[in-house]
Amino acid sequence: MHVPDGFINAPTSAVTGVVAAGAIAVSLRGARRELDERTAPLAGLVAAFIFAVQMLNFPVAAGTSGHLLGGALAAILVGPFTGVLCVSVVLLMQGILFADGGLTALGVNITDMAIVTTVVAYALFRGLVKLLPRTRRSVTVASFVAALVSVPAAALAFTVLYWIGGTTDVAIGKVATAMIGVHVLIGIGEAVITALTVGAVIAVRPDLVYGARGLQQRLKLRVNGELVDAPGASGPAPAPVAARSHRKVWITGLVASLLLAGFVSFYASADPDGLEKVAADKGIDEKTEEHAAADSPLADYGVKDISDARISGGLAGVIGVGVTVVAGSAVFWSVRRRRSDDASPADTETTV
Repeated sequence: MHVPDGFINAPTSAVTGVVAAGAIAVSLRGARRELDERTAPLAGLVAAFIFAVQMLNFPVAAGTSGHLLGGALAAILVGPFTGVLCVSVVLLMQGILFADGGLTALGVNITDMAIVTTVVAYALFRGLVKLLPRTRRSVTVASFVAALVSVPAAALAFTVLYWIGGTTDVAIGKVATAMIGVHVLIGIGEAVITALTVGAVIAVRPDLVYGARGLQQRLKLRVNGELVDAPGASGPAPAPVAARSHRKVWITGLVASLLLAGFVSFYASADPDGLEKVAADKGIDEKTEEHAAADSPLADYGVKDISDARISGGLAGVIGVGVTVVAGSAVFWSVRRRRSDDASPADTETTV
């Protein structure tokens, strides 16, 4: 759903740029409460993983594909503020290095793909985990639903932005119907990827899933016909997070990201994604402008002057994962909570 230059007019793009800048500023401050010296590198890994999975377009309808947006996944794994930053880092790397998503439309893309998806998904996720039984399966189910809803929500947000500042004269009702319809289907793919990833992490390291914190079940006793918490019976204290190495998880995640971007991406669908398909069918791409980074040596996810498509695309994917994990880790390390500060939420590990 990367919006190119020319879809949205300059005034609207400028306003969304201000909105995006403000949201990033707030997120930088909020991320400090979500990150510490142990979890900051993991947030960089989440950004790299999202970059890698976004290269894996999957077919959703005849001649149309979709890809992960990542807002729900990032928010649930590392927190909503950090999640906004994760997706923003990915969008920045994609726009500058790979000519994917316009530079003048960067504010539009951050507002739509980073802010809207993260806020909608995490709000819905938190509501669901409060209603569902306090189990690991409930976290996975809530992740599925939150991710599913976040994608058509982003499609609706784009439709509103197009209604305000679209550069072509197309009936907004047609745009809304087409965008939301195809992105409901893409949302199913987003939900499956998000639920599988969250479920895999929570199965081995529930302490690393931000959205699962605080869900420890206490032992209940029946007193006079009513269930009450058993005093001091929340089970044996888990090992402190500091005593549990994140290195294996980080290495495993990085290797998986490199394999996805460097090898599996070659088999991704070549069909246009939902926004591209709707734009071509409805004529909202008539004033699309050439990307400012069109001459980048990595434009269109290929390495310039390498003729073999498999090698070119795979190498570009590996470079993208490397650059994203370095850039993301640098950002998150700089805003992390220091040990001398108040105890991090990660220090109060819980199990589900």
